[in-house]
Amino acid sequence: MSKHAKSLAVQPGGPIDATVQVPGSKSITNRALPLAFLAQGESVLTGCLRSDDTEVMCKAVAALGAPVDVDDTTFRISGVGPNFPPAEAPLYIGNSGTSARFLTAVMTLGAGPVVIDGNPRMRERPISHLRDALEGLGARLEIEGENDCPPVRVMGGGLPGGSVYMDASASSQYVSAVLMVAPYARQDVQIHFLGAIVSRPYIDLTLQVMASFGVEASWGAGEGETGENTLFVPSGQQYQPQNYHVEPDASSAVYPLCAAAITGGRVKIEGIALDSIQADLAILDLLEPMGCRIRRDENSIELVGPKKGLRSLGEVNMNNSPDAALAYAVVALFADGPTVIKDIWNLKIKETDRLAALETELRRMGGRAEAGPDSLRIQPGPLHDATIETYDDHRMAMSFALAGLRVPGIRISDPGCVSKTWPNFFEMLEEL
Repeated sequence: MSKHAKSLAVQPGGPIDATVQVPGSKSITNRALPLAFLAQGESVLTGCLRSDDTEVMCKAVAALGAPVDVDDTTFRISGVGPNFPPAEAPLYIGNSGTSARFLTAVMTLGAGPVVIDGNPRMRERPISHLRDALEGLGARLEIEGENDCPPVRVMGGGLPGGSVYMDASASSQYVSAVLMVAPYARQDVQIHFLGAIVSRPYIDLTLQVMASFGVEASWGAGEGETGENTLFVPSGQQYQPQNYHVEPDASSAVYPLCAAAITGGRVKIEGIALDSIQADLAILDLLEPMGCRIRRDENSIELVGPKKGLRSLGEVNMNNSPDAALAYAVVALFADGPTVIKDIWNLKIKETDRLAALETELRRMGGRAEAGPDSLRIQPGPLHDATIETYDDHRMAMSFALAGLRVPGIRISDPGCVSKTWPNFFEMLEEL
């Protein structure tokens, strides 16, 4: 498939029966890269994701003095530590949210100043909660875009540290960004939270990757105390170079798993460990009570969809795994009753306004959908052919392609947008 194809038809078939190797985790790759950059010495990262989002992260750290040698899915990077010189030009990060947020925090440690900028959609994605937290820890930065959105100018000079209150209701990536640089603060860092924390499992994933690079950080107030709404990072720590393996991407695994559920088929995903804490594995807890049979072993997941159709679960809360909500919304079209997906407000500030986009495109193919302030109600109905708009959003393209496995005449506009996280997605789908 050409990356520049205007649209692509998805061909319906019978129940799938396949074993799939999904690409490496974007979430882990784009966490490991900045930590390897801050570790002085060579790190070798294996199993990495090759995609638009990881490419912009590689280009950014290269511009800061740490070129990444890419050999298939192995990335070699010679880390420079926290005292790096400023980039000669603004760091362009496209529409990569992880790159924008993580690099904004990392730039506080260098000599600065550095400007971080992105595409037109990135200039609509607010970053003020991260700025407020970093300024609360003594960093100096300025949002130069409109409505608290990039470009962001980071002055650098180091991070004093201390205690800060964060608003994590919009994105856990703001929290992960602060955590990543906190070990290099001049004082211990305590992060307290104002209200709800969205996508909390992704914060735990950040803590896990940091530990793999030799840094201690934990929930609690320090001195051995625990606390569900406080994070503590002792100062004076440094990341250590590592040979680090990136496990396959649970967010990508969602799509073949949902494909098996929709078609009443079987799929086996290889390479995801039984103890993986990736957030989107929560999709299994939704698909199983809908009638799917799931078997997990030390290194794989197998799902068999029901032959007599999917049961509706009524209301589900997907606050901890909002990326999987798009695929699940399509699955809900094939259930035996209505579904309400709750607590997904932050879909509005993703690659597109995903709440509005889901409502529009579900209706376009005959489903009945109604978006609320933080929820989406889906009522199955007679489905028909449609050309689905994707809004330059990889997850819209991949999710609605699943419907084409059952509904004749589904075409996906701008299919090349999947290169953001899974360039070979449609080849995989055809093999299914």
